[in-house]
Amino acid sequence: MALNKSMHPRNRYKDKPPDFAYLASKYPDFQQHVHTSLTGRPIVNFKEPEAVRALTCTLLKEDFGLTIEIPLERLIPTVPLRLNYIHWVEDLIDGQKQPRRGIDIGTGASCIYPLLGATMNGWYFLATEVDDICFDYAKKNVEQNNLSDLVKVVKVPQKTLLMDALKEETEIIYDFCMCNPPFFANQLEAKGVNSRNSRRPPPSSVNTGGVTEIMAEGGELEFVKRIIHDSLQLKKRLRWYSCMLGKKCSLAPLKEELRKQGVPKVTHTEFCQGRTMRWALAWSFYDDVIVPSPPSKKRKLEKAQKPLSFTLPEAGVKELQAKASAAGCSSSSSVDSITALLEKTLTELRVLHKRVPSRQQEQSLFLTAVENTWIHGRQKRREQTRQLRELPRAPPCAGASIQTSAAIAAPVSTANDKSQDADLKGKTVSSKEPSTETETTAERKEEALANAGVEDVDMNSSVCPEPGQETDVKTPAAASAGDTGRPRTPGGVEQFLFKCLLNVIPEGSDVEIEMYWVEGQNKDLMNQLRTYLRNTLLKSVGKV
Repeated sequence: MALNKSMHPRNRYKDKPPDFAYLASKYPDFQQHVHTSLTGRPIVNFKEPEAVRALTCTLLKEDFGLTIEIPLERLIPTVPLRLNYIHWVEDLIDGQKQPRRGIDIGTGASCIYPLLGATMNGWYFLATEVDDICFDYAKKNVEQNNLSDLVKVVKVPQKTLLMDALKEETEIIYDFCMCNPPFFANQLEAKGVNSRNSRRPPPSSVNTGGVTEIMAEGGELEFVKRIIHDSLQLKKRLRWYSCMLGKKCSLAPLKEELRKQGVPKVTHTEFCQGRTMRWALAWSFYDDVIVPSPPSKKRKLEKAQKPLSFTLPEAGVKELQAKASAAGCSSSSSVDSITALLEKTLTELRVLHKRVPSRQQEQSLFLTAVENTWIHGRQKRREQTRQLRELPRAPPCAGASIQTSAAIAAPVSTANDKSQDADLKGKTVSSKEPSTETETTAERKEEALANAGVEDVDMNSSVCPEPGQETDVKTPAAASAGDTGRPRTPGGVEQFLFKCLLNVIPEGSDVEIEMYWVEGQNKDLMNQLRTYLRNTLLKSVGKV
């Protein structure tokens, strides 16, 4: 049983896998299935149904105090996977250690979900079963664990899901239902023919289960669609409907079915344990339920992001400091000077920005790009020049004024401008595409984002503010919005291309600029802006 970091955080086996040696010494029935590998480690052959059954029964006894019996010809559940599902349902209904009512569709011979839910949280279960053998074993497992007051096992006709099971209990509102549906449509699928990617390694465990447990007409896709159609009639009789899925490709069509039916709340998750992956889908008709984030979004939030960055060498930094000083920046810090020049360029590009708290000797800017003003600069200048030529002649003084204002208003050249490349010859710059991020930079980003919105700066000034000095001047974007009071801030814009965090960091005598993606439409846009800022700074060096 492989340790997997993607298990549910509360899964007891996430950080502490079963100790086969200890369990073998304590449980003789399990000991006969434990062997020693060539490296001296105790192992279990998961391709033997008897070994899988012995491990399941042993774990339930050792960790939950449950005693069960399972026939070899019926589905033998693995405990870590079922525990993942139970914990996810806890998250859906806020049911950890809280009394809740649930339905287990097709409980199986082990009746494992009701037994775990009742033992761990005191949940009440209505457990349905269509197979005679599974029904008899499930009922016996509930009785021998003294859980008959919490778990009710009922025999239902074939193809019965929710509607018929709830006929006699018209007044009860259930918190959830859960289901481990038959994954396969036929025997070929069950054997992995045409249903398993050829590049995947073969299954590491045996596939057990009766016909009704592993196969259904149309496979899991049609089975879950039937539950969806039942839920459209029952609606708020259950707060959450949920199903486990054996194939990831079933998720998209089922979510589309829920969307077409107008179901308001939908979420999904994945269950990881060793080399086994399962997925689960949940939906609700209640407006007040809290919908957990899907795992893909969680990973994006938790994953240490790699910044886009570039480095300004010492020689270039000194020239840029001189330029910033000439523009009125009184600070002697190279970081402050570079930050001031970046702010000037961002203001010209109409990119909203504000300073946020940063570490000592560093500067951080929170950027919000509302429009793409950093590409097609040459084309824009040519168009502007053409329009100026078509203007009627004006007196010399007026003409000079027009030319002056046009020169000020003309956008600076883009990162793709060939003339800019010529100016950059002879200047060295180290540009780093997404690289490995250290813990320090990750922490730096978190700190800055956590404090974003605290300290606004003047977006119209290229002069460094004095330490501790705060400025509050209207931005061009705010001025165009009318006299509405305070200017727009990067965090207050509803429609935008992207948001990112820009850090200016001293690296010895050099200065490094890092840009971290926060959210938006396209990360390529941030890369374009990064290239533009880099080239603009170096072009400024060439003109000093």
